[in-house]
Amino acid sequence: MASPHAPLYWLPAPNQWQEQLKQLNSERSPDWTAFSKLAAYNLDFAQTGILDRVLAAKLNQSEGSQPKADVRLAVLGSSTTSHLNPALRVAALRRNLWLDIYTGAFGQYWQEIVAGDSPLQTFEPTCLLFALDGYHLANGLSPASTEAECSALIQQWINQLTSGWQQLQDRYRCQIIQQIPLPIHESIMGNNEHQLPGSKLEFCVRIAAAIRSAATQAGVDVLAVDRQASWDGLANWHDPRLWHHAKMEIAPQATPLFAELVLRVITAKMGLSAKCLVLDLDNTLWGGEVGELGVEGIALGQGSPLGESFQHFQNYLLALNERGVILAVCSKNDHGKALSAFQSHPEMILKPEQFASFKANWEPKPDNLQAIAQALGIGLDSMVFVDDSPFERDLVRRCLPQVKTPEMPEEPSMFARLLMDAGYFESTAITQDDRNRSAAYQANQKRSELKHASVDLMAYLSGLEMRLSWKWFDPLELTRLVQLINKTNQFNLTTRRYQTEAVQELMADPNCQALQFRLLDRFGDNGLIAVAILRRTDQSVITIDSLLMSCRVLGRKVEYAILNIVAGAAKALGATQLTGEFIASGKNELVRNLYPDLGFEIVTAENDAAVLYQLDLTDFQEHQIPLQVEKADT
Repeated sequence: MASPHAPLYWLPAPNQWQEQLKQLNSERSPDWTAFSKLAAYNLDFAQTGILDRVLAAKLNQSEGSQPKADVRLAVLGSSTTSHLNPALRVAALRRNLWLDIYTGAFGQYWQEIVAGDSPLQTFEPTCLLFALDGYHLANGLSPASTEAECSALIQQWINQLTSGWQQLQDRYRCQIIQQIPLPIHESIMGNNEHQLPGSKLEFCVRIAAAIRSAATQAGVDVLAVDRQASWDGLANWHDPRLWHHAKMEIAPQATPLFAELVLRVITAKMGLSAKCLVLDLDNTLWGGEVGELGVEGIALGQGSPLGESFQHFQNYLLALNERGVILAVCSKNDHGKALSAFQSHPEMILKPEQFASFKANWEPKPDNLQAIAQALGIGLDSMVFVDDSPFERDLVRRCLPQVKTPEMPEEPSMFARLLMDAGYFESTAITQDDRNRSAAYQANQKRSELKHASVDLMAYLSGLEMRLSWKWFDPLELTRLVQLINKTNQFNLTTRRYQTEAVQELMADPNCQALQFRLLDRFGDNGLIAVAILRRTDQSVITIDSLLMSCRVLGRKVEYAILNIVAGAAKALGATQLTGEFIASGKNELVRNLYPDLGFEIVTAENDAAVLYQLDLTDFQEHQIPLQVEKADT
């Protein structure tokens, strides 16, 4: 495994990379999937630039056949940013995304924001990165500056930033990412720098906190390069020589990791972060093989550096689980012996109930991973697999390239750091449903047991004692609503994405009705599980703009009950026709035939990717589902 000082050290080393790139470059018709595979290595600044150039050349040769951009990213800043672009494109490619980039003119960020006819407006960004460097922000301060002057400058910048964010959100309805400045000034007092109000170094620390607070209030995401630099060392992120030569805040050697951080925030908002962490056991969660040594012989807990390292890793995994990451086990082991370690070892942090799936057997690990994904109702691309064995990691990468399989260090004390650095579970917000996710999957195990014990599907559904609660969009649950809208992929008829401000506008629009649904049953609360957004397109026609549902509740006929409610809401608005679209996204094949199954008829079908359906409400008969419906208080 590469050194932790290498930018992307959790990715495989590019041992045969040069030969693979040469072969790909020689082919007449570009294989875009192959380019994505080449991006999935631990590439440095030079290799990233080479791959980007080869890709650009192939795109130019393809005569218009290149893929449509998934993300249009605009970068506005006070320093040079053009050298970031190759790494940004390659980081997107690593995620099978195509990225178009608009680079604002050097130092002209405010003109770009306020001008109504700028090239930025023509570009129409879906995401905007706002990067102001520490030298620019602290300009005007001196050691003689007073506390009042320093505080006033911070407030002046916060006012300008929030104004800029608001203008950008109003104009583009896009995700905004505010970069936190690096603390690149030299100290002039030493350890007690904070006692000097006019210290530019201390100013960067204070304005970073103020930006974070203001961004939270404004629904803006932050890019925490300052925190990453504190881990890696500022010298790995900022080169004073290149600042004076080319006004680069971010050093070229840091661009691969910088781009990773940016794409993590973007894809987290898109619902593409990993959901499930699948763990090996022996020499991954403890030292030694429990089948050979017995529970008492494994290294775990206080008393030895090795045991403490594994316990520290388990504490980190527990923290991930408590904030919503699903944990599962995939180990070549005797099931009983493996389970006994969790049940009886006195210093075991993780317990059996924390695992949504527990596969300890002698089957091939790719087969077990597929079984875990199916049991949990998630895609393989939502899984991360951690295993100390290079053989098992290579096998999973070859058989299941969708599963994210990091290179693991030989030193267990670095396991937690690696998972943090890899950023697979990036999130821009945490809701109560996230915190309850582990308990929800445990409840799903009980539902599965009931299903197997039931004579047929309707008996199973009746036995669940389901209650579907609905209400109009609740501002108090705005964070979770935005999260569900932007993260749901499989059961999503149109995959339209709405950020916070757009959802607020939907709630205020008299021609729009937005409904949210919560499902409860005898085993617990499934949380907020579905959203339906309705728009009036004619006096007698209501269109379903968006209909999406969490995969956690698939197979329970909940969608039929949701249609009953949606149809009732449309009729209450005076509609006689309810229309809905299916727009293929590449991930929603699951619901291609949902509207016909619900009784809709085809109106138009330009192609398989976009089909319009219609339901006559004048003779609509409600579907009979063993489920109690209740209108919740708002």
